Amino acid sequence: MEYLDIVDADGHPTGSSVSRDEAHREGIRHRTAHVWVIRENGRGYDVLLQKRSMDKESFPGLYDTSSAGHIPAGCGPLESALRELKEELGISAAPGQLRYAGSFRIRYEKEFHGRLFRDNEVTWVYVYKEPVDISALCLQASEVDEVQWFDLDTVWAEIQGESCRFCPPVEGVRVLREYLKLRA
Repeated sequence: MEYLDIVDADGHPTGSSVSRDEAHREGIRHRTAHVWVIRENGRGYDVLLQKRSMDKESFPGLYDTSSAGHIPAGCGPLESALRELKEELGISAAPGQLRYAGSFRIRYEKEFHGRLFRDNEVTWVYVYKEPVDISALCLQASEVDEVQWFDLDTVWAEIQGESCRFCPPVEGVRVLREYLKLRA
């Protein structure tokens, strides 16, 4: 069973932990780390998005942040970001290859697979700009069905409305755009 630190509004551990299931069942605040894999495309930036497995407990089958995951109790955001990047995409990054872009809050309640899912997270955002050949990636089958490059401006425009293919948090994309000095 995976345990997560219960955190304050700024994402600092309180000294207590909770199971991942309980955190999502009860909406208890915890931490996650997101990594955006990006490349320049001549007009701006492309972002690598993963298509979530149909078995995922939230947003199955939708394109999401390049790599993301919960920060286990006792672990730090950078350590978790590096681990998730390796586990989900097979990218072995060094700590210096991830650039901290900022943090944001996620809070929602939504039903998936006939069950209410409560998310209450403080999320650390990192950017990875190294060259990536998506045909050489080793995808974690239980998490990721496929990956694809998308124009960042297209993703931004679609998530402002009722996108039926993208699910990255608007605030997460906003943090990435601000890091890249793009107008929100």
